[in-house]
Amino acid sequence: MRVIKSLLAFALLSSSMAQAAVLTDAVEIVEKANLSSYYAGKDGRAKARMRITDAQGRQQLRQFTILRHSKEPGGEQDMMVFFSRPSDVRNTVFRVVRHPGEDDDRWLYLPGLDLVKRISAGDKRTSFVGSDFFYEDVSGRDPSADHHRLVKTTDEHYVLESTPKDAQSVEFASYQSWISKETLMPVTVEYKNHKGVVYRRMEALKVELIQGYPTAVSAKITDLERGSSTEMQMRGIQYDIGLPQSLFSERSLRNPPVQWLKGR
Repeated sequence: MRVIKSLLAFALLSSSMAQAAVLTDAVEIVEKANLSSYYAGKDGRAKARMRITDAQGRQQLRQFTILRHSKEPGGEQDMMVFFSRPSDVRNTVFRVVRHPGEDDDRWLYLPGLDLVKRISAGDKRTSFVGSDFFYEDVSGRDPSADHHRLVKTTDEHYVLESTPKDAQSVEFASYQSWISKETLMPVTVEYKNHKGVVYRRMEALKVELIQGYPTAVSAKITDLERGSSTEMQMRGIQYDIGLPQSLFSERSLRNPPVQWLKGR
């Protein structure tokens, strides 16, 4: 019965989207894509596994649980990432407070040192715990940080080109996004350097409808210059579970909310 309901919900959503008018404003498309990608539900929990593969084919794994709470769609948002494996990152916690239109606040708790380290705005596009994901990939890039232009519209995608408003704050010159017209989820994003060469690619490998929200359950980032890649798979995803705002605090960095990490 649950499967039938899920299929019915997906069919209704697909039908509704198919009947929706084609969007023509680049900023509107990007804002809707941001909502689809990072603001599903009022809050949420998901378990994730990262598989990091270097240029020589050697692999590392990272496992963690993500808790997220939004004050309002597209507005301020709290996120915490609690690592469980492997042992060298166990109990490490990444915390983000998103401030649309301003720099986000980011911290990393290092249990071995019992240290809460603040991540500066200049470090947001650096490696997230040794993976090909950046800190900014995990918490989301502010749509207002870039200029956006609709390049073309195909049967399945909106194709946009974006350039940073502050070119000195990022390593890329521009990026192109393929956003699904059906789900308004970015399915591919390619970053170009100042020579116009694509050096980094982000892909949503699998998108599923969970509680009525299109959700990327598998994603991959490839560093085309280094020859490395990281694939992230999500499971146990739940939305609107009633996470208390008070959970998102410095106290939770040192004392993880076990009952919410395991589910209730």
